[in-house]
Parts: sequence; structure tokens; C-alpha cells
Amino acid sequence: MIRRMLTPLLLLLFIAHQPGFSHTAKTSGIQRDPAAKTITITVPDKNLSITIDYSAGYVIKQLKIKGQNVLSSNGIYTGIKTKKGTFSSAERAQNVRLTEKDGEITLSGLVYGDGTIAVSETWKFKVTGDKIHWNITRAYNTDAELEETAFPQYNFTDLNVWKGGILDNGGMVWCKYLKQVNDTYGVHTGGVTFWNAETGNALRISTKPDDGHTVASKYSHSLQNEFTATQLVTDSTLNQRYDLNRFVGQKADVFAPFKVKKGIVKVDIDLQYINYFAAYSRGSLPGIDATAVRELLNTTGRYGVVDNNIIGANGWLTNWKCLHEPFFAQIGMAVDDKNYTQNMSATLNQERDEAMLADGRVLSRWHNAAGDEIPGTYNFKTGYYEAMWGYTIDSQTGYVINASEQFDLNGDIAWLKSHQISCEKALDWLIKRDANHNGIFEMLNNNIAEKKASDWLDIVWASYENSFVNAQMYEALNLWANCESVLGNREKSAYYAAIAARLKTAFNKPIQDGGFWSPEKRQYVYWRDNDGSVHGDNLVTPVNFAAIAFGICDDKERIAQILDQIETRAVKENLFHWPLCFDSFTKEEVSGGNWPFPKYENGDIFPTWGYLGIRAYANYDKGIALKYINNLLQQYKKDGLSSQRYLRGTQLGAGEDILAGISTSITALYRDIYGIRPKWNRMGIEPNMSASLNGTEFSYTLRDTVYQLNLNVNNYTMSSGGFSITSKESFGANKTGNQLTFYPGNKDAMLLQIAAKTADRINMQVNSWQPNAFSWTITTPNSYQFTLKGLQPGSLYELQINNQMQKIKAGNDGSLTIKKVCRDATKFLIKIAV
Repeated sequence: MIRRMLTPLLLLLFIAHQPGFSHTAKTSGIQRDPAAKTITITVPDKNLSITIDYSAGYVIKQLKIKGQNVLSSNGIYTGIKTKKGTFSSAERAQNVRLTEKDGEITLSGLVYGDGTIAVSETWKFKVTGDKIHWNITRAYNTDAELEETAFPQYNFTDLNVWKGGILDNGGMVWCKYLKQVNDTYGVHTGGVTFWNAETGNALRISTKPDDGHTVASKYSHSLQNEFTATQLVTDSTLNQRYDLNRFVGQKADVFAPFKVKKGIVKVDIDLQYINYFAAYSRGSLPGIDATAVRELLNTTGRYGVVDNNIIGANGWLTNWKCLHEPFFAQIGMAVDDKNYTQNMSATLNQERDEAMLADGRVLSRWHNAAGDEIPGTYNFKTGYYEAMWGYTIDSQTGYVINASEQFDLNGDIAWLKSHQISCEKALDWLIKRDANHNGIFEMLNNNIAEKKASDWLDIVWASYENSFVNAQMYEALNLWANCESVLGNREKSAYYAAIAARLKTAFNKPIQDGGFWSPEKRQYVYWRDNDGSVHGDNLVTPVNFAAIAFGICDDKERIAQILDQIETRAVKENLFHWPLCFDSFTKEEVSGGNWPFPKYENGDIFPTWGYLGIRAYANYDKGIALKYINNLLQQYKKDGLSSQRYLRGTQLGAGEDILAGISTSITALYRDIYGIRPKWNRMGIEPNMSASLNGTEFSYTLRDTVYQLNLNVNNYTMSSGGFSITSKESFGANKTGNQLTFYPGNKDAMLLQIAAKTADRINMQVNSWQPNAFSWTITTPNSYQFTLKGLQPGSLYELQINNQMQKIKAGNDGSLTIKKVCRDATKFLIKIAV
């Protein structure tokens, strides 16, 4: 026998594989420690890693973001809770096996449970790009009823690791509001992006159950003061345990018990590091605190999402949503998250199906439990009801305004068609309220003696002819008239537009002639009782702002009188935002809770209606509009804007509710200053810029197309992957295939279609666009066909291409077509022939 000496390498390998030898091996992002029974998986850029401990069951002991562990000692595990006890994957197991194949790690052999049910689980991990993919396969050995399940549960160190989590239904969990042990928020969605606003580190968890199953999540403050995120994968949608509560105080069991079936359930989870500052950047916003904008919209703006199908403004802490608020779609426009947009569409679907009565009346509120309703109106199954303070009629207008503006975001004609009958019913319900046929629509309450409300200011006894509701009705009628036109119903469109015009005339009459204008006070009064008495001439800001913002008042002298008066009063008191009214209502006009002045709805500051003020001032004095936008951002930096209102005397936050509507002054920044005006068939911009904002640049995503916007005074550029347009004036644009469509003024009256021979980028400079003269320059070479629509039918025009002139006649349909091969920059000018 010949004895051979082992080489040093073979000797090392021989020793390493002997029993009891502990070593660490590292291969392509996987680090193993067989002795400690741990395995660490790291993505290539090292921004994310997890360490799995399989020494006593399965548990992820560490999850590191840029090297920092964010988990408590409990880590991440799975489990179930029955009436007999709680069982988890972290329990000691005898037969755990670890295998590896093609870069995939598999843990198997775990069984946990009790005598009534046993759960066996297999975990698999694999690095995919910058993500760690985690598959959990669970088998139940019998049918059973469970109290809860962790599928899995993430146990973070404390409530300060993350500021919050952005949910994939457009909402958010705000960690600081899980104040007490076991405070819990439960929501019917699985995906979440947790973020730290100081470091910019974020963790995205994407969860997808297998077919036939659904996912929910609960976020809680644990007994160990951890922040926990638990995902529940079940056969059907979970019910709430306590009434319809999504948030429960000091109770961890927010969801009702549920049944599971014998068999297998799978879930796929992707863990991913996100650079929060980059992913949620608001761009470069000169003159505006972009960080405060980002944080405000990701917290206060999103907070109103209570759950799937319930987007409101009171939010999930108090489990409330008011349908008589018309700004939820506008908030979605500014938040710019397709998940919010999709959820808002679903919310309006649910309200159409569950909150509208047969006669067209839209119930005014949703709440988790009875107690706030007019007796007999609360639906214990759906949660919708009429508010105890009175029939708040602005739920009619709120539904229509939100549906109309939502259509411009989702661009879904079939969706709009599904709301046509319900929107018509909602409007017609209120139109029938004009009993005296004077063009103004009456409320259900007649006078202040009834001590009932009729709109959002629910403990002010606005009655009979209410100017605030009628101003909203004017907006709803005009928005819906446009929707009817899109749907091809021009007769109905003209009908609603005519009613709006009649309302405008009646609204603007002096109070002595039956209107709402007070020449003496230089303001619009709030309401008129059925006995003819006039009330609310105490400079009620949402009333007067709504009249201007919605365009029912377009008299320049009146606008100046109102806005100058409001600004003088606000400056005199050094108010950071506008109060609901500057002077006091009379005692007879309000609930006792509003007394003495200023108190609550009788004089406190409610920024919820800020967007009306910004919209009103934007076209009158942009400097004032920007001042209040910046004031609100400054206030956010002080207190997070997490209040219901601000006290008039101290300007400190107060009230149990957190109103997501407080964000509307910032949504108005996007709509009325930056001019973000999406339309159902295009992206539109109608900027109202100031010099201090020059150089504003940000991206905006509409229906999965990313647009880059560069905004300066009278110089606006919109670009995407397929085109770029620069103009001095407002416009809209859409590119489909090889065709770019340009909408001057972002209106539908005229359009220019540019069809290119190839799918190359189209760059266009709009030189000028006047009523009878239109000029643009194409700077990208291609063979083009230009079709201009909306001209005077049959009229003769002069066409100038660079220095070449010719005459061209518009067709009987008001269109003309030009074909041109552009080899370099080519200027076009079309003007009416003299």
C-alpha cells in the first residue's frame, strides 16, 4: 500500500468536513455557518441582507439595511393563533433541513401547532437582482378556525426605525400614532414600503399570495415596544373583529377569526432596499420646501386612505370618511401614486353601489360603528349613513366632483360610463330641490330654528338656500356636463351646462333680489332661510373662496373686494392660514359647542379648505397664494399637520381627528401653480408660475407614462420618452405609437396631430398660438403628416413653411392636412388669409 501525503488544500478541506468543525463559507451572496446553523443572504450591492437562524425552527434574526439591523431580537417568523394558544416557526424543531440548489436556499422539515391542527412549512430564498425573493409554502393538516396568522410577522426594533409605511393601496401607516401598547391598524393589502425620512433608507415588501387566496396586514405596537407588521394570507377577505374598525386602540386582534382548509397555501415575498429620497423625489422646487412637500403628501395626504375602497379625509385613527368632501381625487392627483388612483376609482364604485339610495340621495358618511347617525340611517353591514347633525347635501356634489376629476386621472371611459346613471341621479336629486324655481337649490332644512346642518360645517345651522353647497353644485354641473360630452351625450351635456348658467345668474344677484351677494359687506353671504332672512355675512372663507375658485363669481371687482378684505384681516391677526370665518356667527346660527367666538367652526382655522383659497388667489395674486402654501409647509415641519384644526388665538393644533384635507393647499400647489391638469386622453399643464419658482423641474406619472416637466414663467416644457414640447402657454399632449397630439391651451376646441413615418422621438417648439394664427417648429428629422383640427370650416389660410408660402383651405369639418419631410429644424405658420 502506498501512502500519499495530502496537499495543504486537500488537508484543509478534509478537516473542515469533520464532525464538530465550524467554518464560514461565502459564495455569491450566501454566507453559511453550519455550526451556528445560520445563513446570511446579501444582494450584490450590499444594501440589503438577511440572516436566517434554523437552529430552533425558522426565524430571520437580522435584516440589515446598509449594514444596520432593523429587527428586534424576535426577528421575522411565521405562525398561527388558535383558541388554545400561539404557535410559530421560531419554536424548537427536530427535523429542520437546509439544502441549496442553483443558488436557492431551502429550509424544510418544520412542523408546529397543537393537537387540533398541525402546520408544516417550507421556506425558500433566492437573490433576484437587488431583491431577496422569499417563498413560504404552508400545509394545514386539517380544516380549522384560526384567531390569527402570521404569514409572516416582521418585528422591528421600535417605532422609530421607520417614520411610516406607504401601502400599496395608496395609503400609509404612521408609526407615531400607534402610541399605546397593542394599538393596531389593520388593512386589506400586503405591499408596503417602510421609510426613514432622516437617512433615506427604505424597505419595500411586495407580497403575492397564490391564486385563490388574499392578503391583509396589521401594524401594531407590541408588548415589547416593537413596531410589528403582520401579514395574513387567507382563503377569503377578512372581516373586522370590532364593528368595522380598521384601527383599534390597545387591542392587537383587529381581524375576526377565520377558517382555513386542509391543504397548501403559498406566498411569494420580495424584500428590496429602496433609496427613498430618489424613489419619492419631488424634483427641484425652487422657492418651495420640496422635502416638506414630499413628507406631507406621504403622510397627511395618504393618511385619509382608511382601507381598500375607503378613501376619505378623517382617516384610519378615527375610522371615519365624509362623502361630503369634493377633494379626494385632487389629493390623488398630487400624491401621484397609481395605487391611490386605483383605490379611489374603487372607492367611488363602492359609494355608487352602497352609499346611494334609490332616489339618488348620496349618504354623507362612513364610520366603523353607529352613534353619529340620524336614527335608522346607519347600515351596520356597509357603514354608510346620514350624519346626526343634519342632511349634508354636499355629498351630492362631492360624489360628482370626485367622479369627474377621477376620470381625468384614470382615463377609463368604461369606468366613467359605469357612473353615468349614478352621477345623473345625484345631480337630478338636488336639481329637484329648486321648489321655488329661482335657479337656486334648497337644502332639506328650512331655517335655523330646526338646529340642523346642511353641509361640511356640520354644527352651523346653514339652511334652505345654502351658497356653499350651490357653489359646489355649479362646479359639479360643469364638470359633469363635460363628462356627458365625452360619453357622446351632447343633449345631456347642454342640459347640465344650462342649469349651471341659470344658477350662476341667480347666485350673483344682490341679497335683496334673492341672490347671495351683499353689496354692503362686499362678500357672499352663507345662506337664506325660508322666511327670507339672510345669515352668515361674517366673511365665511370657504363660501367666498368657493364662489371664486369654482368660477361662479368671475366679476373682477367683486373678486378684488373679497380677497383684499380677507388678506387684510389675516395679516392683521398674523394668521398662518385662513379661519372658517373672520367674525362670529350669532348664537342662534350655531351649536353651543361653537361659543364663545372664536371657537371650533365659529372662527377656528381649518386648513382643509385651503385649496379653495389657493385657487382663488392664484389668478389674482400669486404671491399671496404662495405665502399660504409656504406657511402650511412651515407648519408641517413644526407639528406634522396632524390635527383637525388650529385654534384661532394660539394657532396651535387641536382636535381628535387628523384631517387629510389639511394637505389640500399643497395639492393646489400642483394644480393651480404648477398647473398639473391631467385629462382623460392626455397629460395637460396650465401653469401659473412666479419668477421665484423659475427652474422648477419634476417628473409626473400619468397612467404609467412618466413626463418630465420644466417650468418657468411663460416657458413650459413637457417631455417623455417619445416627445418633447416647449410652449409659452398652457397645453396638453399625448403620444400613441408614431402620432403626437397637441392640445393648445389644454382644451378640446382645437388640436394638432403630428404623425411621423417612424417611431422616433418628436421634438416641438410652439412659437405662438393665437385665435387665427398658429406657429410651431419641429426640430427632429422625419417624414411628417400634420393635421390641424378646429379651424373655421371652408376658410382659406396662408401656410408658411420656413420661407415658403402657399394658400390652403380648411375642409368642411374644419381640418387641414400638411405633409412635409423635415431634414432639419422646420418652422410652420398657419394664419387666416386676409
